[in-house]
Amino acid sequence: MDQDTTDRPITATLPAWNPLGFEPDSACFDAFRSHTEAEPDSRWFVLYTKSRQEKALASTLAARAIRCYLPLKQEIKYHGARKTIVQEPLFPGYAFLWGTQEQAYWADRTKRVARILPVADQHRLESELRQIQLALSRNAPLALYPALVKGIKVEVRSGPLRGLRGVIQDRRKNNRLILQVQMLAQAASLEIDGAVLEPIE
Repeated sequence: MDQDTTDRPITATLPAWNPLGFEPDSACFDAFRSHTEAEPDSRWFVLYTKSRQEKALASTLAARAIRCYLPLKQEIKYHGARKTIVQEPLFPGYAFLWGTQEQAYWADRTKRVARILPVADQHRLESELRQIQLALSRNAPLALYPALVKGIKVEVRSGPLRGLRGVIQDRRKNNRLILQVQMLAQAASLEIDGAVLEPIE
């Protein structure tokens, strides 16, 4: 029987925090340290950033040792005949800070944040971010999905994405797994073999 890992700390297998550069899926992995190691009054805040300030903000927070999570996706861009691979925010305009109210206010004072969005359902946001991080850590090619869907909750039961949870629109359209972030009213998706998916409660 597969073991449910939903409530485990999301930092168990992550590489060390690297404040000098960006990892493939996060600018600051330290957000996912076990919560028991953080301040008891720490919680998630969603930072709505000013235009194209996501990575600069994450770098500034990392230098201050403020824990944050910035999901990044790889994109190919062409400059004439030259091809380059760049990392762009998966959810443009948003970064996720794990810390105290004072640290969130400090982030606001960097002048890179348009506003701070309080998170009412902390558990839900963290659970959803865990799925995003899991997919990106296994090099899943995520892309923005146009809208949230009700759909059918499923889990990947085999292959490199085993354990990943998301939603499919219906049983006839089971080749696209949707990872939703309700707080943002946005989602990301990836193509997948429907045969490896199993409905969950």
